[in-house]
Amino acid sequence: MTFEELLSLASSKNPPRIQTDSRLIRDGDIFVAVKGTVYDGHDFIDQALANGAGYIVCERDTQHKAVIVEDSAEAAAILAQAAKGNPASRLTNLAVTGTNGKTTVAFLVRSCIQQSGEKCGLIGTVLYDTCSGRGCDASLTTPDCLTIAAGQEEMVKNGAKYMVIEASSHALSQNRLAHINFRAAAFTNLSGDHLDYHKTKEDYLAAKTRLFSSLSPDSTAVLNIESPEAEYIAAQTEAKLLWYGIDREADLTAHIESMDIAETVFTMEYEGQSAVVKTALPGRYNVCNHLAAVGLCLCAGFDLDTIAAGLSALQAVPGRLEKIDWDGPFSVIIDYAHTDDALKNILATLKPLCKGKLEVVFGCGGDRDRTKRPRMAKVVEEFADSIIVTSDNPRTENPDAIINEVVTGFENRDSRTITVQPDRAKAIELAIKNACKDDIVLIAGKGHETYQIIGKTKIHFSDKEIAEQFLKKIREKSGTAVS
Repeated sequence: MTFEELLSLASSKNPPRIQTDSRLIRDGDIFVAVKGTVYDGHDFIDQALANGAGYIVCERDTQHKAVIVEDSAEAAAILAQAAKGNPASRLTNLAVTGTNGKTTVAFLVRSCIQQSGEKCGLIGTVLYDTCSGRGCDASLTTPDCLTIAAGQEEMVKNGAKYMVIEASSHALSQNRLAHINFRAAAFTNLSGDHLDYHKTKEDYLAAKTRLFSSLSPDSTAVLNIESPEAEYIAAQTEAKLLWYGIDREADLTAHIESMDIAETVFTMEYEGQSAVVKTALPGRYNVCNHLAAVGLCLCAGFDLDTIAAGLSALQAVPGRLEKIDWDGPFSVIIDYAHTDDALKNILATLKPLCKGKLEVVFGCGGDRDRTKRPRMAKVVEEFADSIIVTSDNPRTENPDAIINEVVTGFENRDSRTITVQPDRAKAIELAIKNACKDDIVLIAGKGHETYQIIGKTKIHFSDKEIAEQFLKKIREKSGTAVS
């Protein structure tokens, strides 16, 4: 059987199921052997056949009759779309990639499109929203092509005309977004992360660039003029270019009028038009995130006033500089920042807005890029008045060993301002107990996550819930109201 014949079968009225996990195979299914982050599907062809696979798609000759393709990940995406009626072709697809800011940009895009009265599906780090009225928690920033195709099918059924997706470097290197025509794709920034997977920053950038090199000439690359890597990306794409930046000569610009912990006001300008945005998301870096979202929405055909209203309407992004709702004398904020660059952006934002002490609770994940651990400590030491180093998601690493690598980045590791408390709940409690009037407590690293991974076990753990519990104790003790 040729791939074209198999594609015709997948497009038929009652097509066989398509699977990339041999454990899920049932009689008659199509098994596509895809090489993933940890496992190579080619090693599980025998298992797929034993489970009843009717068809095998792979990249190399096997002792079994199979459809041989050049790129099995791309083949899986094409088959997945065909089996669902090619839902990607019925959506205006928008994507965002970069080390930091993807989730915020995606939520901003969705808010702008919703402001126009249209429905917009969202696939990203925090949730998968198919416009059904009940989003589900995300398992990966960018899921496999089967999950994407199924999600897009649901979006179309639920009346959506648009989709915004976060494109992770892992997903791009593994071609999970193959066979999706993007109207526009945005690039936010690039900093040190995921070198456990990509090995070098050059390979990391190359993975990000794949999103833009695959764009058609009719598409648009929305690029951050403030990022040095954007010039490289611009040279690798045939798409039209839309540059954005703050107080820079660019196609889309912003000028910050005012900023405090509660609100940022900025004016954006595009093709002789201007609009004012009042956003609850503080920080210069967040203004850049707003511009990336604006660029995507402009490419999707929305006008500047509608976009400005949509940006202003978004009150919070889960786990991104999310302020715990209480009316006590100090502030508690949770954020997903888990790279040195992300931490620096956030701390540089909070420091001038903090009238008291800036207290930071942070750690580093296990089985991930180890090179960023001391860098994160160095950044926190530069800005924070009080530091508590704790555990994040240690996974299969020893939590104490991770912490020891973190503290090597402190210039004065014996400083009284630095505390080590491996128990994350106790670390959060200590920070809140130590907080005084006008202080800001930043709990960084996990943000929206509601779990902690210790060994290979995932247990329920939410920074937000833990913080709220301790704030409730303060309320009960002192009479301060907590919402």
